[in-house]
Amino acid sequence: MTTPALTAAAGTDRMLLIETFVRIVEAGSLSAAAAQMGGTQPTVSRRLQLLERTFGVRLLQRSTHAIRLTEDGQRCYERAKELIATWQSFESEVRGAGDEPIGTLRVVAPHAFGQDQFVEPLARYLKQYPNMRVEWLLHDRMPDLIAENVDCAIRVGAVTDPSVIAVKLGEVPRIVIASPDLLHGAPVPQEPAELARLPWLALRTFYRTEVSLTHCTTGATERFGIQPRLSTDGLHALRKSAVLGLGVALGSAWAMQDDLAAGRLVHLAPEWRADALPVFLVYAPSRFQPARLRRFIEIMREHLPVELAESDRDRI
Repeated sequence: MTTPALTAAAGTDRMLLIETFVRIVEAGSLSAAAAQMGGTQPTVSRRLQLLERTFGVRLLQRSTHAIRLTEDGQRCYERAKELIATWQSFESEVRGAGDEPIGTLRVVAPHAFGQDQFVEPLARYLKQYPNMRVEWLLHDRMPDLIAENVDCAIRVGAVTDPSVIAVKLGEVPRIVIASPDLLHGAPVPQEPAELARLPWLALRTFYRTEVSLTHCTTGATERFGIQPRLSTDGLHALRKSAVLGLGVALGSAWAMQDDLAAGRLVHLAPEWRADALPVFLVYAPSRFQPARLRRFIEIMREHLPVELAESDRDRI
């Protein structure tokens, strides 16, 4: 016997109901899910109610301040994510290699990486797909992908937003460096205790008043406080300030290579490193992932900057 709920669901895109449920869970509220999907809260609420009637179970417990998955809802959520991923894979296979991207891709990248490391894979993308245009936007904050109409973002550091999909591209090793002038002819410091006595610069995005270093061989960890003479959120400003002898800095190894080779910087405590920073490509979940984004993700994963690819291989 066909129930009214099944009859109603038959006239509705069931994948849309499932995607809406997943989006509600990951966004944390009906209103946030509606904003991400470009709809209204009543529409999202109706889809959730229809899905619950179709399954005959309560999926979410809602209160004034929060939503919480029921036991049935938790099982449904895990299976729903698998179903959406399977559908996207199936859709890509059916469309095949002839799915030529056309249009404009909007990408947000960090200033330092966006000006250096990722320009080569970006060029590969544009050469391979001549009908594409790219808006390459450089800033270090995480954009609101939906509100700002951004297809994807490249992020350095942890991604904590549960409402986005994050594809790990690799990791960036970090080292301690300084100008030879800062040492005034003294031997290059080898231990963290020696570093703690020197003037410091801070990269506010990743460290401000404390530095943590791990020994490359033993795995021992040392922490010490710093009172930075200069704090900045720009990697290139940090590097330049270090070259000018303003203080010791902790930064991405790739950004320091040329200055180290030229003798403008020296590698301090070379047996010690900070934790490597993960690099992610982040995009909003969607049932229909456009070809322009799929192809861009493929290019980025296939043509990683050398430093990211090498650090990724070192982990395997």
